[in-house]
Amino acid sequence: MQKVIAFGEALIDMLSSNVSNTNGPGKTKTSGQETFTKFPGGAPANVAATVGKLGGRSYFAGKVGADMFGDFLRASLEDNGVNTDYLLQTSEAKTALAFVLLDSQGERSFEFYRNPSADMLFRPEDFQDEWFQEPGIFHFCSNTLTEPGIRETTLAGLEKARSAGFVISFDLNLRENLWPENSDPFGAVWSCIERAHVIKLSTEELVFLCGDQDESAILKKLQNAGAELIVITDGGAPMRYYAGKQTGFIQPVRVDMVDSTAAGDAFVGGLLYRLAESDVSPTLLAGLSENPDALEDILFFASACGAHAVTRAGAFTSLPNQTDLEVLLKISRRLRQLNR
Repeated sequence: MQKVIAFGEALIDMLSSNVSNTNGPGKTKTSGQETFTKFPGGAPANVAATVGKLGGRSYFAGKVGADMFGDFLRASLEDNGVNTDYLLQTSEAKTALAFVLLDSQGERSFEFYRNPSADMLFRPEDFQDEWFQEPGIFHFCSNTLTEPGIRETTLAGLEKARSAGFVISFDLNLRENLWPENSDPFGAVWSCIERAHVIKLSTEELVFLCGDQDESAILKKLQNAGAELIVITDGGAPMRYYAGKQTGFIQPVRVDMVDSTAAGDAFVGGLLYRLAESDVSPTLLAGLSENPDALEDILFFASACGAHAVTRAGAFTSLPNQTDLEVLLKISRRLRQLNR
């Protein structure tokens, strides 16, 4: 089993216990009557917790405040099987907060208290050579690209991992309200996504990447740059995948949704767990396209992780362990066979 290093933000999700009004996707509005409960969160931290909870060799690399929230996040990661040797704490800034409002369908909108926050103070010299002495998987998202300092750090970590033979995993996870006003995330995002071997996008994020270009041209460009596996999710609709010349669709596991906060992160965590379990390398990853049944089994497992995550409130609290998945996978595989 390889190690998985998830780099980026660990923060506090302040989750509303009330259903809020909505003005459309991502535009939920407060009524002024919400109450909030703290949960550990942050997309890369959620991925790390998923890998750890499933029994993988999970490491989280990042920075939190030397405050009660930072201590809470460290303890929460450790409780979920994550090694926190790469988690630093600083007194120069506080731990980031994200207030999460849910609508009646369980869809969420975010309000971030982050600039500056401790996660943005991780610097290139904080990456240690010994972290990369054995091959593994290095995962990150676009939230560490929003400002010049943390963008430089992310690129430094990315290059250190690539040089050490790591598989690079990138989940775009675009949160445009985190970017400075009038800034265009495209250039920063593209500088990283073209270096990744595994790419996860939502349908909306693919539209963002395409701009006025043809979708097939963008996907081909990513593959030519070195992407061995591209997965495009679409909520409860079938997900698409592209691996070499192999492409296909996976019907997500169907469940009743309570809170979608960690769905995508749980999916990625499940995917990386299965890849790490097979001691994947960039070369071996390329060979997955020659075994579509194995690839689809991995993606179906990841889908089950994401499905489990929407059935409960909060991020870490909704992530599955192996026992949680046994029954869900058994029923879902049976239904999948019947529908073929």
